[in-house]
Amino acid sequence: MLTRTTSLAASGLVAALALTACAGSADSGSGGAAGKGMIAQLTFPAEVTGAAGGLGDFNPYATQPLTRFWVYEPLIIKNGLSCEETPWLATKAEWTDEKTLAITVRDGVKWSDGQPFTAKDVAFTFNLGKQYPGLDKAGVWNDTFGSPAQSVTAEGNVVTMSFSGNAAAKYDEIIKQPMLPEHVYSKVGDPTKYVDKKPVGTGPYQLESYNGRRLVLERRADYWQADKVKVQRIVQEGQYDASQAALKLRSGQLDAYWGEIPNPEKTFVSADPKVNHFYFAPNGMTVLTGNLRQKPFDDPKFREAVSYAMDKEAMSTKATYGIMKPASQTGLKLPSMQKLLPDSFANGDTVIPYDTAKANQMLDAAGYRKGADGKRTNPDGSPLAVNFSVQAGFIDYQAIADVIAKGLNEVGVQTKVTASAPDSVDQQKKTGEYTAMLEYLHGGCELARNIGAKLSSKQFPTEKEVRSNVGRFSDPQVDATVAALEKATDQAQQKAEVGKLVDVMMTQFPVTPLIYAPTRILYRTDKAVGWPSEEQPYANPSDDRLLVLTRLAPAK
Repeated sequence: MLTRTTSLAASGLVAALALTACAGSADSGSGGAAGKGMIAQLTFPAEVTGAAGGLGDFNPYATQPLTRFWVYEPLIIKNGLSCEETPWLATKAEWTDEKTLAITVRDGVKWSDGQPFTAKDVAFTFNLGKQYPGLDKAGVWNDTFGSPAQSVTAEGNVVTMSFSGNAAAKYDEIIKQPMLPEHVYSKVGDPTKYVDKKPVGTGPYQLESYNGRRLVLERRADYWQADKVKVQRIVQEGQYDASQAALKLRSGQLDAYWGEIPNPEKTFVSADPKVNHFYFAPNGMTVLTGNLRQKPFDDPKFREAVSYAMDKEAMSTKATYGIMKPASQTGLKLPSMQKLLPDSFANGDTVIPYDTAKANQMLDAAGYRKGADGKRTNPDGSPLAVNFSVQAGFIDYQAIADVIAKGLNEVGVQTKVTASAPDSVDQQKKTGEYTAMLEYLHGGCELARNIGAKLSSKQFPTEKEVRSNVGRFSDPQVDATVAALEKATDQAQQKAEVGKLVDVMMTQFPVTPLIYAPTRILYRTDKAVGWPSEEQPYANPSDDRLLVLTRLAPAK
């Protein structure tokens, strides 16, 4: 979703930015050359909120570490857009069988204090999660998405993780966990309570200074891939709302920003199109979810028919200024996940078009007849009405809901939008007492946890918890497919199982994807070039920042 409490009306922001129209090339003291082929400094917003109270904690497992990207590193980075893997502290991780994951640890890596990084550090990190469950973010030692581990051992440069059963679904979480130095963290007691003020990491930066407000990180010359790191210093300072961030980006006081700025083309890029850029990549999608346990959304023919009454281009324009494109009915982010499409859909357009004539024709054929007043009834003659629940203050959702209501009313499905407090809408999800609403379908690489969970009967919401399958879609064959996808350890098997779910999405319309939801970056190219873009989508711009760092080069 693009915005929550921030108004889409950007007129005030534009007016404020006009005051800095001549400041786009200002030298804020955060740039300049640091030597041939180097970038002296890049300035980003702080990663922690003011609630951290100036506490300097680099523990990567803390609630609010000062940085999550630049000091401690993962084993493998998986591109959140294409799901392609880049070996990092591990050169590979592979299932030798469904119960055993073998991780080959990279040679030649050093901690920032000069000690060698070894497979023992990896085994130590995961075994800490057994002793202190709060550290077990990947669920290695419990039965969440797969069987629990029995042991994690290191021999030579190979770490072997042995599980009591199939644990394939844990893989993505395992490879992204930050690794800890055994020679430091073995002496701190409970690591979930440890305040790490002098970090010892394998990452490209080490602490230069922190004064409770401004964090300065200095490039490590001995970093294991130092030849790819061209930024001498990273400065992180301040938390900014949309107006503040746009001003600081335009004046050059920020070099990149990952938050939301409404209408970035007008409020940021237009000030200096040669320098100012943004990339909003699909991170998931906004979907229409009907209550599949009551009329009319219990009928897949109705769900399919009304999907053609939804003007997704208008939703994109009204909710995202046309930035985020209409989403594929497959439930997959396209084109980045094109390789997962089954052959039957690979060469076709899987976005359901806006076609009211077809919607009317399909509704007629399904028995939803129009009366003299132009309003339709259910096939049994009972009144047909849709009360669309939307979260008050979710400006993008409200804009999308209004477009949907307009389209449904035009084809004779009487529809009204009711805005309620977000907590109230969450309660409707738990109880199932609603007709239709908007939701988010995560588009990450853990397919069993996003599109799979959206369709699994095991993921029905409870009285106490909102779970993924808000619509209560239920099909034993689909449950079996999701279970098989959770256990799949090779790409061919994963594609086969995903293909079955795609077929369900395209034929049964359990939810209707509308427009993609973004992961964002807004950036300047006066100091650094090589940022991810629509032409070069090599990384999730928000999550894969280490990967981005290795692609940056000085601007000419």
